[in-house]
Amino acid sequence: MKKKNLAILGSTGSIGTQALDVVRAFADRFEVSVISAYNSAELLIQQALEFKPKVVVIINESNYTTVKEALAHTDIQVTAGAEALVEAVQLEEIDVVLNAIVGSAGLRPTVRAIEKGKDIALANKETLVVSGELVMALVKKHGVRMLPVDSEHSAIFQCLVGEPSPIEKIYLTASGGPFRGWDRGRLENVTKESALKHPNWSYGTAKNYDRLLLL
Repeated sequence: MKKKNLAILGSTGSIGTQALDVVRAFADRFEVSVISAYNSAELLIQQALEFKPKVVVIINESNYTTVKEALAHTDIQVTAGAEALVEAVQLEEIDVVLNAIVGSAGLRPTVRAIEKGKDIALANKETLVVSGELVMALVKKHGVRMLPVDSEHSAIFQCLVGEPSPIEKIYLTASGGPFRGWDRGRLENVTKESALKHPNWSYGTAKNYDRLLLL
């Protein structure tokens, strides 16, 4: 069976590191051509030395020299900046681009990868929030697959796979965010600033094996 060749954008984050766990566990099924990080130079270097991708991209250009020097004894190409990431996802050998970077910065590499015929494993939800209509039109035009690989939207996707009858509605429950447990009286005076103070919880260390293997 031919190996799937991956570009992992945001390889030093939670989803990126779990994806590399999948590659470790199923080395006969996956290999990595591109990894990237915004600022985590040391971990990116470690990953590069282990997985030996063709290209490493460090987005924060101030860390370029650190990464470049650490990998100088290898054949790995080290590049820096957002534009370098857009270029890296276009490598001919890449089959799947896993986009696990943060924010709207994920849009451009996703669009370019789709235009080059790459399947997309999407954890960067902002891509669809910012420009969902455009992106999904490109997916259809270029005949690629876009599969969700992050928490809630992956769970919904997996529930729908193979469902024989049309789905009329999907209800998503919310945690309540910073206003969980508040009564109506307190909610009358909430501000934008208080709404943005959303609490964070630890969700454990469950792996994304099933999600990536769907590809």
